[in-house]
Amino acid sequence: MIRSNNMQRPKKVLIVDDQEINRDALEIIMENDYDIIFAENGVQALDLMRRHKNELSAVMLDLIMPVMDGYEVLKTIQADEEFQGIPVIVMTSYEEAELEALRLGAADFITKPFVLHEVILARVARIIELNEGRRLISSAEKDELTDLYSKNFFFEYAERLFSNHPELQMDAIVLNIEQFHTVNALYGREFGDKVLKTMGSIIKDFLREKEGIASRFDADRFAVYCTHCDDHRAVLDRFQAKMDEFSPGVRVHLRMGVDERTEDVEPVLLIDRARTACIMARSDFRNPLRKYNEDILKKELFDQKLLGDLRNALADGQFRVYYQPKYDIRSEPPRLMSAEALVRWEHPELGMIPPGTFIPLFEGNGLITLVDNYVWEETAKQVAMWRNKFRFTLPVSVNISRADIFDPDLTERLCRLITNNGLEYCDIKLEVTESAYSQDADRLLGLIHTLRKIGFEIEMDDFGAGYSSLNMLSSMPIDVLKMDMSFVRNIENSETDLRLMKLILDIAGNLKLSVVAEGVETEGQLKLLRDADCDLVQGYYFSRPVPANEFEEFIRKEREQRVS
Repeated sequence: MIRSNNMQRPKKVLIVDDQEINRDALEIIMENDYDIIFAENGVQALDLMRRHKNELSAVMLDLIMPVMDGYEVLKTIQADEEFQGIPVIVMTSYEEAELEALRLGAADFITKPFVLHEVILARVARIIELNEGRRLISSAEKDELTDLYSKNFFFEYAERLFSNHPELQMDAIVLNIEQFHTVNALYGREFGDKVLKTMGSIIKDFLREKEGIASRFDADRFAVYCTHCDDHRAVLDRFQAKMDEFSPGVRVHLRMGVDERTEDVEPVLLIDRARTACIMARSDFRNPLRKYNEDILKKELFDQKLLGDLRNALADGQFRVYYQPKYDIRSEPPRLMSAEALVRWEHPELGMIPPGTFIPLFEGNGLITLVDNYVWEETAKQVAMWRNKFRFTLPVSVNISRADIFDPDLTERLCRLITNNGLEYCDIKLEVTESAYSQDADRLLGLIHTLRKIGFEIEMDDFGAGYSSLNMLSSMPIDVLKMDMSFVRNIENSETDLRLMKLILDIAGNLKLSVVAEGVETEGQLKLLRDADCDLVQGYYFSRPVPANEFEEFIRKEREQRVS
């Protein structure tokens, strides 16, 4: 029955008593406040608890019953996780039974006979309220998927460990699942969830041997704060072996960062250092374990300086756009067909900073969009200037970073570049790395379809260095495939690499895609690529990336060659 002043569904309570008179009495007392169900013995009670486990707010349990008494019911509840979270209020007339029931997990007692009705209702209401509060805290305390602590509770309990046991030498361990987004993309979210659950189980097994706690921080990042381990590589190998057992047909690769407490360092800093070390191990399959040390600290400080200097560097014009030519090798001599715009940073204090140093840093922080926009602007101006100066339009490729994909104004921004500089859409080619197709496929594919309809040409950069499967190529809206230099480097000395190079060219030919081979350095490489019907090449054989004023010499030579 539902009370007229409360339109919410009443809470369900199970009353277990073999005496009908007791059941009737409790029904009269409680029917206006609760949805009551009944059992006459422990066997019936457990059956009803299983059937209504997600609805029950409390169980009122008599201790002395036939078939199965209340003590056995309490023991069964205590041993079975299925019943955890359902509070039991014991009903007894024997005071000496209360202590034993408490030991078996009872939440409260009601004394028979039932005289003070208000007291019974108050006790039931209080137990239900306390239990619901505990459930609410528990749901916030633990990650639902892995049953590890949530981030906030993890740090709270880690701080308590640190404060209460200052004598313990503690380690901070941060684990990441390498390219977890790709695992999700290739094998589905359900499989990905199973991977995360398995990782949680592996960590919990480990903590049964160690004093410590663990948390799932982000989608695929786990943190462990535990007593010191002598051999962290053995720990990682153990974790990896168990993950391999779970997914023998799928390589789920783990990486790990560690910081050991050697001074009075609080857990939050220790974990942050371990996270930094874990990031340093990214994509290094030969060395997936890193320990935080002075070198990493120096790198962290260096990175912070670069991040802090970025906006001033853009305002002061410290970034330079260099250009590397792309030659069509189907003709003899090869013809200059286009170029790639590449950014360099001439820092006033640090000198020339390699792009491999600052580009991954800015990509990880999302600040690469500022650099990309600068490069696009400078490149469009340069193409327009060369057209006016030489009466020769040379298309130039610019890079689109993963972070750019999420810019809602990207299409408008690129179109404005073309319009403001009086260019055609084919004059600025857009390069997107292969890994971006794997990581943000749906959003990227929609964007690329839009840009191609407008008139831009799309190049897939670094093909073969990422994680796309070959059959994904058929669905990718691209015009040009840029073969990663790793496929070219050893084609003169390795029959396997030569065959792989030819295979990529065959696939591209069947899909009617042009191919640019990157990293060409020798005449022998050039000849093998030409014999395999490669379209264009780019690399030090023709030129390293050079500033715009030096690149003009390539344009002059090309114009003279075409006139003659």
